[in-house]
Amino acid sequence: MVAEIQNRGRREPNTDAVKNALIKDGWTIIADPYFLQYEDAELYADLFVEKGLLAEQEGRKIVVEIKSFISPSPMRDFETALGQYILYRDILQLASKNYKIYLAIRDTVFDTFFQRKSIQAVVKLQQIEFIIFNNEREEITLWIN
Repeated sequence: MVAEIQNRGRREPNTDAVKNALIKDGWTIIADPYFLQYEDAELYADLFVEKGLLAEQEGRKIVVEIKSFISPSPMRDFETALGQYILYRDILQLASKNYKIYLAIRDTVFDTFFQRKSIQAVVKLQQIEFIIFNNEREEITLWIN
């Protein structure tokens, strides 16, 4: 539990860029980070955001996990990202939270590493949903559902 709380203070280097991109796209940041809990599991995803649909309706809410892929091994970064994504998605489902989870990655990472056939096969198998963003312009370039 202590390690989990300490990890809350660690932020992905691209967190502010993703937040600004989401805000530009009409989303509201509800939680940074977002506390996930089920039974004795307590975890923190990077963001919980909402986009209003109509004034009289509740908006669409999603959870966003941001990954920078800055280590010397992009495959190791992918292992970590995939594990977190699946774990958070399952915890949301077990806790009866009907929120989709998106993995946010830079467009340069998507255009290189994520074009590998093996990575595309795993992404398809695991049905990973993405927010692709440009870090410099702080803009979302692609949503993948």
